[in-house]
Amino acid sequence: MVAGALTWLSAPVALFIGTVGAVSVFKAVYIDKRELKCACVGGDSNVPLGFVSLTENVMMVVMGIWMPIRVYLIG
Repeated sequence: MVAGALTWLSAPVALFIGTVGAVSVFKAVYIDKRELKCACVGGDSNVPLGFVSLTENVMMVVMGIWMPIRVYLIG
């Protein structure tokens, strides 16, 4: 976000997508106890995809909160 353009649009979209993704990954991995398989190598890898996906989505939520604070409040 170099120019700060369209922050009013990108921040809520990132917040929404990150929240929906985090909730769905949390439910699938930690409540339903499903194991997410990585499709990039045919599902044979031992990557903890649930943790990786949850981390990615939580970072999107943090980004969606941080962007408007950075642009509109901090300057």
